[in-house]
Amino acid sequence: MNDPLPTVDPAAGASRPFGAGPPSAFVPPTPWKRRLQIMGWIIAGLMALLMIIIAWLAVTAPLSRSLEPIAPPSISLMSSDGHLIARRGAVIDKPVAIKDLPAHVPQAFMAIEDRRFYSHWGIDPRGIARAAWHNLWSDSSSQGGSTITQQLAKGVFLSSNRTFGRKGREALIAFWLEAWLTKDQIFERYLSNVYFGDNVYGLRAASLHYFNRQPERLTISQAAMLAGLLKAPSRLAPTTNLEGARTRADLVTQAMVDAGYITKAQRDALSPARLNVHETADPTSGTYFADWVLPDARDRAGAVYGAQNVTTTLDWRIQRLAESAVRRAPLGGAEAALVAMKPDGSVVAMVGGRNYGKSSFNRAVQAKRQPGSTFKLFVYLAAFRAGMTPDDMIEDRPITTGTYRPANHGGKYRGQITLRQAFAVSSNVAAIRLTQKVGIDNVIKVARDLGVTAPLTEDLSLALGTSEIPLIELAEAYAAVAAGAYPVMAHGLPPEEQGWFDRLMRRQHHFSDDQLEMIRDLLSSAANQGTGSAAALRTSTFGKTGTTQDSRDAIFVGYAGGLVTAVWIGNDDNSPLPGGSAGGGIPARIWRDFMSRAINEPVENAPEEQKDSDLVNAIANVTVEAGLGNMSVDVNQEGMTVNIGPAQIRLPTEQSPPGQAPAPQQGTPPPRVAPTQPPGQGAPQ
Repeated sequence: MNDPLPTVDPAAGASRPFGAGPPSAFVPPTPWKRRLQIMGWIIAGLMALLMIIIAWLAVTAPLSRSLEPIAPPSISLMSSDGHLIARRGAVIDKPVAIKDLPAHVPQAFMAIEDRRFYSHWGIDPRGIARAAWHNLWSDSSSQGGSTITQQLAKGVFLSSNRTFGRKGREALIAFWLEAWLTKDQIFERYLSNVYFGDNVYGLRAASLHYFNRQPERLTISQAAMLAGLLKAPSRLAPTTNLEGARTRADLVTQAMVDAGYITKAQRDALSPARLNVHETADPTSGTYFADWVLPDARDRAGAVYGAQNVTTTLDWRIQRLAESAVRRAPLGGAEAALVAMKPDGSVVAMVGGRNYGKSSFNRAVQAKRQPGSTFKLFVYLAAFRAGMTPDDMIEDRPITTGTYRPANHGGKYRGQITLRQAFAVSSNVAAIRLTQKVGIDNVIKVARDLGVTAPLTEDLSLALGTSEIPLIELAEAYAAVAAGAYPVMAHGLPPEEQGWFDRLMRRQHHFSDDQLEMIRDLLSSAANQGTGSAAALRTSTFGKTGTTQDSRDAIFVGYAGGLVTAVWIGNDDNSPLPGGSAGGGIPARIWRDFMSRAINEPVENAPEEQKDSDLVNAIANVTVEAGLGNMSVDVNQEGMTVNIGPAQIRLPTEQSPPGQAPAPQQGTPPPRVAPTQPPGQGAPQ
């Protein structure tokens, strides 16, 4: 029997378009079911991706050694070309046990680092959200959202690379630690291994180092100070920054009040922690550069344990050349320092003294000495900012008004001269007159712009370099001129990648083209035709000499061939150098000896008679003086000058106009004129 034909709705058939085929036997899904299907596919895809990520993290993350004993930290500092500079171990001690510590010790660390430590599972979403909200609306400070467990995972088991992959492995290890260790065990590992500055790792070692007491006897103030160090252990180490460490400790005690660990009355009754430093001998070798760069290297590495290689900016070949140049110099019993950097501030060589084994005091960085006339760079830059030019005239005559009356060396005055000439011969009175004209505040402003952070006296003697400045800051200032932008910050580690905000806040300022051309003009004159002519190379040379009162310091700072170098000689007890040493003498010759080899420009050695320690500024041209009562005669390449009391008669040579040196011939080294040395006041070179 045949089945009856299905009935067809004529209205439905009429509504189907031609060629659409027979109607489907399946009921089309409703919109909400379609959405569920799509969501299911998305969730399945995300789960598959998550499983792949977890599998990758499980393979790459060191889970297998997460629960093993922690290896002591060690850092090997490497030169930029792969040579070992120094290897540094660490000061460590026995682990701590939470049950043996006073309650306020772990509470101090939790208050500032991770208040919900005992309630989260290794990751704290609330803490991350709070930190993100704070960082979004705060202009001056930033917070991190990492838990103590994450910090342990990062510091002990991972590198310090700030990548997404490392953060993922950090989270996975944090969950792993939380699954296999108790909260107290995690906390004990963290406290026993975290970095506290001064090459000290672990709470017990830090407690003994800073306070000479066991951690079981720490007071609230002491615990707060130690907890506060973790934000920036090298920068906040109380042995070098006690004020900063105490300020940070105040934030920790306030956080303890906010967390309910102590009362406000208890906090108000606290006295600042007092240091009782217990020094521990450094078990490893070092160099001046290694000592300087190590704190930054440790901060960049974080509290990562095990052996690490940290690449620095030091150039092994150039460092050897710097050491050799200092060794060859006729220093007698004096000390010397040298720092060389690229115009961007990358330090490629550093000599902090003649013998690191006898004295590790770094005279290139730690010593603050008067810069002498190298400071005149800032005076003349201030003049150019005020609209003056190298061809403007300035009086080189004795100052007869006011209470401060500096003198030029030997009572030599040249009358009306250009700024270019005044800078080249390092006239003291011209520098003072310029400072009076542009204002001391503007001179200080230029020095600050170019990176000088040392205190500066607000009197006219500042123009002659009477304020003490580290040699490395002088090198930074001259590097700014070489780079054409300021400030330049000396650094021993390659710069880290910066976010757009950091780049915006730390952007450099550029000299105007006119100012840059003018100050380079002056530095070229001083280095080739003025007091620094002993440093002149075949290539373009820029620099300035500096000599302080009674020849206590002699300096030459300059640049050539893409390298900026500052050289200083002096005595640690600040006694005068023998023979009236000047910046245009031994320092300039050390500079030339080093630079000619560093930039691969061989030059002839100076004749032996010029290397006598008493001939501190020997040059090719001869200056003869004869004193007849109050009269003196000066004969040099410019001509003859007769000084009769304050009056002066000049008889120039036919080859050059008055007050100017002859123009150098093509293909020959620039001529050199006799430099001056300082009298009892000021620093003319």
